[in-house]
Amino acid sequence: LVGSKPDMLFVTTNPALSALLKETRTIPIVFTWVSESVGSGYVSSLAHPGGNVTGFHNFEPAVGGKWLGVLKQIAPQVRRVGFVHVPEIVANVAFIRAADAISGPLGVTVSGLGVRGAGDFERALADFAQDGNGGLIVTPSPLTATKRDVLIGVAEKLKLPTVYPFRFYVASGGLVSYGIDQLETVREAASYVDRILRGANPGDLPVQLPTKFSLVVNLKTAKGLGLTVPESFLLFADEVIE
Repeated sequence: LVGSKPDMLFVTTNPALSALLKETRTIPIVFTWVSESVGSGYVSSLAHPGGNVTGFHNFEPAVGGKWLGVLKQIAPQVRRVGFVHVPEIVANVAFIRAADAISGPLGVTVSGLGVRGAGDFERALADFAQDGNGGLIVTPSPLTATKRDVLIGVAEKLKLPTVYPFRFYVASGGLVSYGIDQLETVREAASYVDRILRGANPGDLPVQLPTKFSLVVNLKTAKGLGLTVPESFLLFADEVIE
């Protein structure tokens, strides 16, 4: 791709951006669906990215604590929370740390469940489920997104209430999601693509943070897990799938 010498590159997800940056530090790049761009070494700062990269975040690390709160609201019996994550993605680890920092007052313990392929889902989740009172939070990655049907199926079989980062997981049968409108960030990124093609320097365009989040819940899945979703939770939800 870099060898074709494009005028600029548009990329989604941390792993894809990491791969591109190994190949070019000169071709302008606009990203979306990326987290922790400073901690991952993609940009110098959010306000002044520097270099050849800028774009639109999907989450900040603090959302890990928000996901934890959502899980406790819909499944208050949960005492142990496993974060399904890809260890090589720096942002995934940052989400776990943010959740762990607020876990004490919520009466839960947090641990990481590292996965590197769909074949790891059954083993990691089954081992975690053995001690009871467990729930899951799935962090965003190409792996968990493309293999979501496998992941959702294992979580359902093991009766593990699970919070997902995007609506499409819940539409596929997941319990609940809290996250951004992914298509909207792509539309927003088009403005940066336009400005760069007109001569703007990507290093001078600040990285944009998300401003709108949606809560989506699947009542059929909740019933299958034996959960009674509080009325207050349903009133707060942006969408209820029945």
